Amino acid sequence: MIEQIYTYFTVEMIFLWLNLGVLPFWLVLIIFPQSQICKVFITSIFPIFILSLAYGYLLHLFFNEGYDFIGNFELYLGLGAVSNLFTYKAFTILFWTHFLAMNLFCGGWIVKDSQKLDINKILISLPLLITYFIGPIGLTLYWVIRIFYAKRISLYD
Repeated sequence: MIEQIYTYFTVEMIFLWLNLGVLPFWLVLIIFPQSQICKVFITSIFPIFILSLAYGYLLHLFFNEGYDFIGNFELYLGLGAVSNLFTYKAFTILFWTHFLAMNLFCGGWIVKDSQKLDINKILISLPLLITYFIGPIGLTLYWVIRIFYAKRISLYD
């Protein structure tokens, strides 16, 4: 039974499931941000927990394959070292899982924060969409929109 799980959950299959798996979360965030499903499942710890399980499984898988995790710290040595790390499938999938989790967390925060300030859901759909693709720019766009609704600038709210 365990052998079947290992043969099914290859790195390529996990990559496919990660990419397809976050889409429903993002669709609910963008289309139904005020729904109970969004509140219970998406803006909670639930999706981050699922992504962390996948991350933990990948760490276990790569540890058993003998991947050199200490070599990941080379990313601080320069852009060339980062580029070099992306040649390893293990580093790339771990990075991608991290990227998906952080962007989804930011999307959930945008929805929760916009509901506190009563920002129109149509207005936040653009920052959410941009956050899905390029996180920091979408977050910055939401912050600009938030300034006009909150009628104040707060750098640490």
